[in-house]
Amino acid sequence: MLSLVRCAAAAADDKKAIEPLIIDVGEVFAISDYFVIASGTSPRQVHAIVGGIEEDVKRIGGLSPVRIEGIDEHEWVLMDYGPFVVHVFKQEQRDFYQLERLWGDRPRVAWEPNLRPEAELV
Repeated sequence: MLSLVRCAAAAADDKKAIEPLIIDVGEVFAISDYFVIASGTSPRQVHAIVGGIEEDVKRIGGLSPVRIEGIDEHEWVLMDYGPFVVHVFKQEQRDFYQLERLWGDRPRVAWEPNLRPEAELV
């Protein structure tokens, strides 16, 4: 599953997301193991980031979000994949809610921007 989480971060990066990161929340958050957080500068970019993540995670791992919230506003889109949740913000919303600070004591997970997870899953 971690390879799909990294795939989501890499997909966000492919769409020029601002500072994509992965936070391990598994030991303290009962309903999910990881958060992926990324942001864009405009509603159009947020939409592109969400689309890129959805497409790559589906193509690589065959997984679709259980639900997507906030897609109409493109200010804060939450993509719930079950074991991991993706938060894609417009940068102003990310600065306001500061999820990184809220979960600041949780470990960050390393990922590579040019990750090609197909090789890991074969």
